[in-house]
Amino acid sequence: QVLVVESGGGLVQAGESLRLPCKASGSIYSINTMGWYRQGPGKQRELVASITSGGSTNYADSVKGRFTISRDNAKNTGYLQMNSLKPEDTAIYYCKANCDTAVVAGKDYWGKGTLVTVSS
Repeated sequence: QVLVVESGGGLVQAGESLRLPCKASGSIYSINTMGWYRQGPGKQRELVASITSGGSTNYADSVKGRFTISRDNAKNTGYLQMNSLKPEDTAIYYCKANCDTAVVAGKDYWGKGTLVTVSS
């Protein structure tokens, strides 16, 4: 079984920064793509950023130039660096790890989320 845990959320003011770690643990052979998603109040969950095992990244237009996704493969950990935060970034941020394990290949595992609140 794979466990994905996000952390680092909190209350910040507009213009400030936060860094969200995402740690995957368990019987993992490899982590393929890692992604950060968010769900704001009254909104659907949306992709924020993703990164492949080779380091290729993809960002939502709304966060380009402000957010940076990265990963440490040796630690099975991904990160989302969020700068110049805006009130509209307020959301629960979820991490998804696509993992190969002894039981199954290419399965998505989700964390329970971490709340980011940006005040104006």
